[in-house]
Amino acid sequence: MPNEADHARRVTVDGNGPILIEGPVEIVQEDGTISTSDRFVVAVCTCRRSRMYPWCDTSHRRRAKPSGPARREGRDQDSDSNPKETHDGDDH
Repeated sequence: MPNEADHARRVTVDGNGPILIEGPVEIVQEDGTISTSDRFVVAVCTCRRSRMYPWCDTSHRRRAKPSGPARREGRDQDSDSNPKETHDGDDH
């Protein structure tokens, strides 16, 4: 690829997903491997879960949800602070 682009490349950063780069692009990885794409927009993985790294395969969407100990604790606290009354049907 030439050192000077015909026009500025647009890069879109999304904190919850890949970096979108207007192509064509050439990605040089840490180990020196060069990956190229002629597509008009490419999605570059930032979570490193992609099976097609450095390209995004949407693996970030399958991220594990929070385990929820705080949620369970919140439920337990609610049930302890607001005990439910039980009736055996002999209220008359």
